[in-house]
Amino acid sequence: MGAKPSLSTQLQAHLEQQQLLPQRSKVLMAVSGGQDSLCLGQLLLDLQHHWQWQLAVGHCDHGWSADRGIADRVRSIAQTWQLPFYCWNAQNLPETEAAARQWRYQALIAMAQTRGYQYVVTGHTQSDLAETLMYNLIRGAGSEGLSSLRPTRDLAPGIQLVRPILNIDRQSTGLFCQQQQLPVWLDAYNDQSRYARNRVRQNIAELSTQFHPRVTQHFAQTSQILAVESDYLQELAWVAYRSALVAPDVIDRDAISALPLALQRRVIKLFLQNYAPSFGVIEAIVTLLKAPHNSRSSSLRGGDTVAVVHQQLQIQKADVYASDNIASQ
Repeated sequence: MGAKPSLSTQLQAHLEQQQLLPQRSKVLMAVSGGQDSLCLGQLLLDLQHHWQWQLAVGHCDHGWSADRGIADRVRSIAQTWQLPFYCWNAQNLPETEAAARQWRYQALIAMAQTRGYQYVVTGHTQSDLAETLMYNLIRGAGSEGLSSLRPTRDLAPGIQLVRPILNIDRQSTGLFCQQQQLPVWLDAYNDQSRYARNRVRQNIAELSTQFHPRVTQHFAQTSQILAVESDYLQELAWVAYRSALVAPDVIDRDAISALPLALQRRVIKLFLQNYAPSFGVIEAIVTLLKAPHNSRSSSLRGGDTVAVVHQQLQIQKADVYASDNIASQ
């Protein structure tokens, strides 16, 4: 068996195959100071001449006490790389994973829009794929949630998020940083068990020790398989949804009833997309497909309901439903 290709060679082949970052693109690299983002930054810098990208470094400063000094470190790295450096500072950001993640993407969008960058790249790795699958599995997600970390997605009009190293694990990025003598910032928050992501990461490490050394790769592979299958089912669901839709809040339940259960659930989720329905709500609407006329779901968000009106399902607004009840008394 031959030697494993270098990370630079792997990334070059991946970019050519997937066309993730076209030549001469303006690319804003999100650099936290940790090993994954530094690894990605150095790799893209090494490939810059070939692709003729316009690279820049973007850093999101949470303003938390344990982060003090990171922004200056990343600024110094950008200077070493001879790249433009942009920093966005948070004001009174809660120390929670969800708040930080949402704010970072808002900050990156603002940086990209202000400076005219078409692509924002992040250092999410194969290890993040595995952790996302396990985290969402614990939360009871379906195939969409289990495969939610994708190579690309739209961040804002004209700005695309790209994750170029999802096929590279965290062990490899760490080794690369050591070999390149990159000044990795060790994030104190990564060791705090009060964050769910950290607990998941620790559990995957234990699974690798106790069950199989390639747990991370297998979880990531499962996520990628689910992504392809989920996308296919979603395409079928959109076709069925458009065919069954009678009006914006009215759908033909006979058309949905004829579908396999997997598509019934997805079509109903599309029908109720403005309500972000839970699995329980979707299952309750599935039962209405065979329910008698005038059957009704429990309240959706805002008090609206889904009612059976002959062979249709209709979303009825809370104020209209209340008025009808008053009028009938």
